Formats: sequence, C-alpha cells, structure tokens
Amino acid sequence: MPAKLLMRWDIRPETESEYFEFLVHEFIPGLNKLGIMDIQVWYTQYGECEQKLASGITPTAEQMRTAVHSDEWEGLISRLQQYVERFQKKVIAATGGFQL
Repeated sequence: MPAKLLMRWDIRPETESEYFEFLVHEFIPGLNKLGIMDIQVWYTQYGECEQKLASGITPTAEQMRTAVHSDEWEGLISRLQQYVERFQKKVIAATGGFQL
C-alpha cells in the first residue's frame, strides 16, 4: 500500500527568499532522490494553522520508512529547519484525495 508523508511548518520571515530557493533547488529534488514523489506544497492564507503543508508519496510504507530514516533525510530536514519553525511530520496510508 502506498504511504504519504505529510509535513507542516511556518517560514521564518527573515529567511523567506532563501527558503524559496532551498525548497525549489534542494528540498524537493532531495525528496525525489529519496523516492518520495508527487510532492505538493500548499500555502495557508487564512486561519490558525501552519503556513505551509507539504506532502509526498512512496509506493510502499517500507520505502517511506527507509527514506525518512536515512542520513539524506536528516540532512534535508536539518537544512529546512534553518528557514522554518514548528516543523512537524507524519506518515499515513495514502488514499485518494486530499488528506490531513
């Protein structure tokens, strides 16, 4: 069964342009190299929740476990946390449609 990675965070205002460059040129390609595909990122414009929600899918739960326990994952998250705060992640079974 496919697995879905859900991530949430807020961008640090002072790092917004650097964050965007990192996201496009390193973070998303890095997730793809780990086998996490169909990356989607949403911006929250209104409400009391995190500013960004992102997701990605692997074909199996085992592939997701391998990806999020790798040194490459740790490096990506470490770099991401230079630009964001309140980072959270969870892995769920992927079903059709939008999932929180």
